[in-house]
Amino acid sequence: QICNQHNAEAPNLEQVFHRMAQTEANLDHDVSWFLLPSYWAKTVVALISFLCFANSYDGDFVFDDSEAIINNKDLRAETPLGDLWHHDFWGSKLSSNTSHKSYRPLTVLTFRINYLFAGGFYPVGFHVINIILHCTISVLMVDVFSILLGGLQFSNKGRRLNLAPKTSLLAALLFAVHPVHTECVAGIVGRADLLCALFFLLSFLGYCKAFRESKHKEGYNFSVFWVLVSVILGAVAMLCKEQGITILGLNAVFDALVINKLNVLELIQKLLHKDKSLENIGLLRKGLLFRITLLMSGGASILYLRWRIMGTGPPAFTEVDNPASFADSLFVRAINYNYYYSLNAWLLLCPWWLCFDWSMGCIPLIKSVSDWRIIALAALWFCLIGLICQALCSEDSHKRRILTLGLGFLIIPFLPASNLFFRVGFVIAERVIYLPSIGYCILFTYGFSLLSKQAKKKKILAAAVLGILLINVMRCALRSSQWRSEEQLFRSALSVCPLNAKVHYNVGKNLADKGNQSAAIKYYREAVRLNPKYVHAMNNLGNILKERNELQEAEELLSLAVQIQPDFAAAWMNLGIVQNSLRRFEEAEQSYWTAIKHRKKYPDCYYNLGRLYADLNRHIDALNAWRNATVLKPEHSLAWNNMIILLDNTGNLAQAEAVGREALGLIPNDHSLMFSLANVLGKSQKYKESEALFLKAIKANPNAASYHGNLAVLYHRWGNLDLAKKHYEVSLKLDPMAPGTKENYNLLRRKLEQLQKKGG
Repeated sequence: QICNQHNAEAPNLEQVFHRMAQTEANLDHDVSWFLLPSYWAKTVVALISFLCFANSYDGDFVFDDSEAIINNKDLRAETPLGDLWHHDFWGSKLSSNTSHKSYRPLTVLTFRINYLFAGGFYPVGFHVINIILHCTISVLMVDVFSILLGGLQFSNKGRRLNLAPKTSLLAALLFAVHPVHTECVAGIVGRADLLCALFFLLSFLGYCKAFRESKHKEGYNFSVFWVLVSVILGAVAMLCKEQGITILGLNAVFDALVINKLNVLELIQKLLHKDKSLENIGLLRKGLLFRITLLMSGGASILYLRWRIMGTGPPAFTEVDNPASFADSLFVRAINYNYYYSLNAWLLLCPWWLCFDWSMGCIPLIKSVSDWRIIALAALWFCLIGLICQALCSEDSHKRRILTLGLGFLIIPFLPASNLFFRVGFVIAERVIYLPSIGYCILFTYGFSLLSKQAKKKKILAAAVLGILLINVMRCALRSSQWRSEEQLFRSALSVCPLNAKVHYNVGKNLADKGNQSAAIKYYREAVRLNPKYVHAMNNLGNILKERNELQEAEELLSLAVQIQPDFAAAWMNLGIVQNSLRRFEEAEQSYWTAIKHRKKYPDCYYNLGRLYADLNRHIDALNAWRNATVLKPEHSLAWNNMIILLDNTGNLAQAEAVGREALGLIPNDHSLMFSLANVLGKSQKYKESEALFLKAIKANPNAASYHGNLAVLYHRWGNLDLAKKHYEVSLKLDPMAPGTKENYNLLRRKLEQLQKKGG
């Protein structure tokens, strides 16, 4: 429904084109830049944004992708779709004390669709969608910047005019190629920021669509329908990531400044002087208060529903995630928060030093005014105050509008990450600058237009900006390649944040996963040195030392880890394994039960507890522990195998057979279970069925010497001596030192020789 519609004469075309020419003179007229038709401008932006990040399409799942995607049960078909609306971004229940309260169900839904279409965890499809999203957003930026820089005006046919085609193209290119966006595009979990930005922009464009220039007087008519659509799109943006809600505030700012041409300084002065002529400056102009009321009501309702779903408790973060927020002194907190803001601003201005994680000592706290880094705060506020003064006090209304919109888009989307309203779980996160970079691009482009007016050699200035764009394209390509694998990503951070314990931890973990334990130990030790309370590094280092039989140091590290964090279940279990190896069985049992107390559903701990009981010949307890492991994790192959072997060794063949069949029913393709059950069936003289299982296990794992050796024993018992000889020989070829195989083979050869003599 369109409000204030009137039949009137056709608009004065001369006035329309006069306004257009006047706006061009303010911004585009003196700018030496490419002038392209809208279609070609969008095509160029799409191609260049694709070029920046195309090499990330075949990257792996890296860093947070493991938790948000691979380990997230909400992606799997067996999880009801309804669960997405009650879980956080990582798949945990929002009601859980450990939940980060990041509520992004629509983003998780897109991951789930990716997973279902790909038929599994294949990262290419995930990466391709991210690249397409960034290209789409960059194309939309052409329209957004044309409105923000050129204003909202229409032709006599009602089509929106692009009054800043050059500068809107430049701003969109600056956005498309900004290297700080690499984390959002090349890191799959950045999908949340991309989807949020997409609906954020659609909400803004929808709000702009609500307005049409009045045909009978100066001003605009507006559509309530499109205002409501804008609110709904803002809600969708928030369901992708929390920052999305800020678009409602920006729409209100845009309405006041562009639609109602509000002079903020004049309004403040009149309010201070209690001037009764407020309607003359546009505050009470028909429709503004109504639209802002709609936006505020919609925003309040969305936030209320979000709060109800999230629960009343705030997310739980630790000091290492955001040390400034845990500082006792308000002064220290304020100084460091402002220092973080200055670093975010620097990343927008000079995105050369980029890091996947800025926590854990990467940025040491400022604790006194004598710290030289205070200069960064002073520089930030000097620039901000200067821009704010110009935005408020300039006599040029066009300048006031662009600077205010630029500052609005820079600051307002950043507010949820500012620590002002609630504690956040990071120091700096490049992904949260995706939306604020819109404001940066506006300010940069406006500064370029001002310089162009003053510069005598405009082409040199344009060449310099083109050079910046080309450097950013190359930086994006380089950074995208670093995000293709964890090894490259983690190592790239060593030079940027050498004091970050998490960087060293992740490099060490990556090396350990690849089997390079010696190098991993070096990085784990450095992580513990940088952060002596880093329990996860202690746990992983203790594990490696345990495997290298350096049990004394392993025990010391794991004991320290559980002392620092008494509810660290994994460290308690690993401590139990070390104590078991040191033959301190009572202490080991106590450690295992402590781990289970802190993590009740802990199948691996029950498995290790069962091994302890087996070593102590407490067979019933061992079987019960392994049974608990399989109840909690039905695919726990090791627990099933140990149950079969223990029952087999204690002569309970019928029970062993029953357990083996139950296990294979749950894990039908596990060759180790086939092998164990085949051994039991062979002893029960069920030779045919045993043979079939042995052959199936060998087909799945043909290089297992024990499989061939035990099949040979079966044939030996069965009387198939030629086949027994064949598999003994294969077993010895695979493992010449296989225990018992050589003796059995020699016995068989003697038997064959005796048979040959009798036959002769």
